[in-house]
Amino acid sequence: MTGFLMLAFVFLVAGVISVPIASRLGLGSVLGYLIAGILISPVLALLNVDVIAIQHFAEFGVVMMLFLVGLELEPKMLWAMRARLIGLGGGQVVLTTLAVMAVAMAFGLIWSVALAIGLVMALSSTAIVLQTLNEKGLMKSDGGQSSFSVLLTQDIAVIPMLAFIPLLALSGLGDVAPDLTADMVTHGETAHIEVLVDSHGDPVPTGDHASADGDHSESMSLVDSLGPWQTTLVTIGAVAAVVLGGNFLTSPVFRFIAVANLRELFTATALMMVIGIALLMSLVGLSPALGTFLAGVVLANSEYRHELESDIDPFKGLLLGLFFMTVGAGINFGLLGANLMLIVGLTLGLIALKIGVLLILAVVFNIKGSDRWLFALGLAQAGEFGFVLLSFTVASNVIPGAIADQLLLVVALSMLLTPLLFILYDRVIVPRFDTDQDRETDTIDEANHIIVAGHGRVGGLVRRMLEGAGYGSTVIDYSSKQIDMVAKFGMRAYYGDATRPDLLHSAGIDEAKIFVVAIDGKEQITELVKYVHHTYPHVHIIARAVDRNHVYDLYAAGCRDIIRETYDSSLRIGRSALEALGMSRDKSAQVSDAFDAVDRKSMIQVAEHYEPDVPLAENAAMMARVNELRAGWKADLETQIKDILAEPDAKTGP
Repeated sequence: MTGFLMLAFVFLVAGVISVPIASRLGLGSVLGYLIAGILISPVLALLNVDVIAIQHFAEFGVVMMLFLVGLELEPKMLWAMRARLIGLGGGQVVLTTLAVMAVAMAFGLIWSVALAIGLVMALSSTAIVLQTLNEKGLMKSDGGQSSFSVLLTQDIAVIPMLAFIPLLALSGLGDVAPDLTADMVTHGETAHIEVLVDSHGDPVPTGDHASADGDHSESMSLVDSLGPWQTTLVTIGAVAAVVLGGNFLTSPVFRFIAVANLRELFTATALMMVIGIALLMSLVGLSPALGTFLAGVVLANSEYRHELESDIDPFKGLLLGLFFMTVGAGINFGLLGANLMLIVGLTLGLIALKIGVLLILAVVFNIKGSDRWLFALGLAQAGEFGFVLLSFTVASNVIPGAIADQLLLVVALSMLLTPLLFILYDRVIVPRFDTDQDRETDTIDEANHIIVAGHGRVGGLVRRMLEGAGYGSTVIDYSSKQIDMVAKFGMRAYYGDATRPDLLHSAGIDEAKIFVVAIDGKEQITELVKYVHHTYPHVHIIARAVDRNHVYDLYAAGCRDIIRETYDSSLRIGRSALEALGMSRDKSAQVSDAFDAVDRKSMIQVAEHYEPDVPLAENAAMMARVNELRAGWKADLETQIKDILAEPDAKTGP
């Protein structure tokens, strides 16, 4: 028990410390977990921890993740993706396999070993890519959907790979690549893959206990003793059971559980469903991840869909974090140090090769702009299934253990580099495509007393309201697509960067009375407000705030007319909720106005103590002021609402 608690404590401390730091530095949670695993690897070695065994347990997080992904997809949506699943996903697996095979044969490996390596390296990391896409809100983009199509195809492809790889088995692995294996030995490599796998790709122990456990593993399969057609029937039956059970049993089971009115039973039932489906898929030789994904798709229209999501998501997040840490902890630094140039070269070569293949496919399937690079950079690594397949190839006498040891490092390092590729995408690729650098800034040939920076979902509405009231405005936007779209509706907007002083001057900021800041980007808005307030103090600035904290930034920058993006819509939602509870429209509007007045007053009182360079949690004066005023705000609001409710409703008719 003590050893288990020690191990759990080590992993939790590493994650709790590393991930917030990585997130603050803009590196993302995945890289934070990977770094945490690297840092604790000496501690795990000291405790004699079997990192591979923990990794196989943590891989269940991938199973849960695919279940949640399935819940977001309706069957008709999946059917609409069939062309990309077959063409894009299938094309990626085939082309990458052939390309890696060709490179491996160029290194002197025979075709069977090269083909096995190609199959392993064709896969990408479902865990890292989907987690990162969801974190960054890119899942719904064209690049995100294309990446998901490929990842789903790869997960399906693992099944035929497990069936095909044993056919490549060789009797004399020592003769496969004598020069390469000899070179490995001269570099002092002693590591070897000790975790073997059974016919389904599941780990089985080696050594004295292998026989007993292996027999037990055989008894846990429903298809090993069956013929091909019988195996097919059992497999189809298992898939049908998942589909029918999801359609007809989920609702009755959850209604039965609801009688107890215990939250933990809902969580236990959700876990039972996912684990049961994964177990059934394993028993018939299918991928647990694929099975749970199918179940998620079946339940996408279920009334309990959101209940399942909320129950499963915390477990998914914890297990994925544990999985990423085991990847970092599993890196063999002794072997890496002895072959540093070779391993790093192979890793970078694999990433470059996969990027090339993916870019070609992106062009063929008309993936454009930054989405093309999101697709190529995001899938350029090897995947977690590579660990399973490499162990399986060694157990099946397909790849020599010495080569597989080095390939394990290539898989791990490529996964470790993936967050850096996403950072490259965010900081280099996206700005390049978003700034439309190929277009010249427009010459502004009109002068108005109102300048609107940004013509998106905020600036466009502001411009229409002003025009409806008879006021002209000069509109500037940095999106050529937006400018072209506006022109089609007979409106005039100028292309350019509103944060540039020369463009503001040509737009007439010297004579302007009102400057509306409706561009995207918290930092850009704040800097623009600061510049205009300091340089043109006569201009009345109306600024769009992204959130409450941004209001404080803009207040400190000198703006006093600040509009929070979602504030007014939130007030309207609150009014609607009060009306739905039986309050009259007049009183709900008065309550909304009272809340608005108290909130605006409190914002000003707190903003006076805000310091832009000090994090909110570390601003002692501001926190003290908030705590001092909180009780007064609450009492003031409650008094006003009590008075409003005490008044008789206004008569609406005779």
